[in-house]
Amino acid sequence: MSKKDFENMSQKEIEDYFGVTQEQIEEWDDMLVRGEIPGVSVGEVVVGRPLKFGEHLRLVGFKETEQKIERMDKRADSLGMKRSDYLRWLVDKDLASVDVA
Repeated sequence: MSKKDFENMSQKEIEDYFGVTQEQIEEWDDMLVRGEIPGVSVGEVVVGRPLKFGEHLRLVGFKETEQKIERMDKRADSLGMKRSDYLRWLVDKDLASVDVA
């Protein structure tokens, strides 16, 4: 339906169309303003990005030339990876080759 279709409908027709009354909407609004959110709690709210590998990560970094970074990015892209995933993959592969992983 277009906006124009709704402009020609009565309040009752709109409520029937959406299956909710103006009073219900106002009641829900009042509940949300009071901080009462209906539904089932699913656990503690955790702020931040979810753990990527099931454990906390620490930043590892180094500086490199622009040319080498461009080559890394090109190689990572050819493998369907992001730079960080490509570098992780290289480290994992090397550590596994010497049985350190």
